[in-house]
Amino acid sequence: MRARFLGIPELTDVPDVAVVVDVMRAYTVAAWAFTRGAERVVLAESLEDALALKARRPGWVTLKDGSPAPGFDLVNSPALLRDTDLAGRTVVQKTTAGTVGALAVKDASLVLCASFVVAEATARLLRQRAPREVTFVVTGGDGRAEEDLACAEYIAGRADDGDVVDAAPYLRRAGASRAADELRTGVRDGSAPEDVALCLELDRFPFAMAAAVEDSLMVLRQVTPADAPPA
Repeated sequence: MRARFLGIPELTDVPDVAVVVDVMRAYTVAAWAFTRGAERVVLAESLEDALALKARRPGWVTLKDGSPAPGFDLVNSPALLRDTDLAGRTVVQKTTAGTVGALAVKDASLVLCASFVVAEATARLLRQRAPREVTFVVTGGDGRAEEDLACAEYIAGRADDGDVVDAAPYLRRAGASRAADELRTGVRDGSAPEDVALCLELDRFPFAMAAAVEDSLMVLRQVTPADAPPA
């Protein structure tokens, strides 16, 4: 399997298979949302679109980066979301990088959204599909965010015929990243210091997450390798 690691601005073609990585925090939060019972996560184009979706469907739950804001129910923090009951709910998520990355590759035949908490399930799904090439979208820092690149490289290694890969160096890189420092010190609004540890829980969940267009919306759902969507 050939792996490409690209930032969002570097995406100049439509990949066949894309893995969109946002460790701190979009796709750690999405995984927690599924664990708390969410049926699906809708990836919104903008804050205005998220609010418009909520206005048409009052039962949906809206989630954003940064401080709480009128019309939004949750913030993009695993620590602040992990005790929320989302049973059967649709969550509308808009973040600075993670949702943007997924929407940028929405025409790919398979779009997976990943972080360390779903790393092994994501790698297993890639091994099952056995694509010739995978584009890893490193969403943070225009492709230079160390936590996202470390996670992408780790998943790529595990997806390559199940090679044994020591996760420790990748987790250390992520834990020493600028994003981790900002979360620990409270620089980022709408976060908690516990977010770092939660984002670095390797393989916390047994599922992967696949996104696809449904009725004009980019919808993220949890999948196991056996449930992988067809090419």
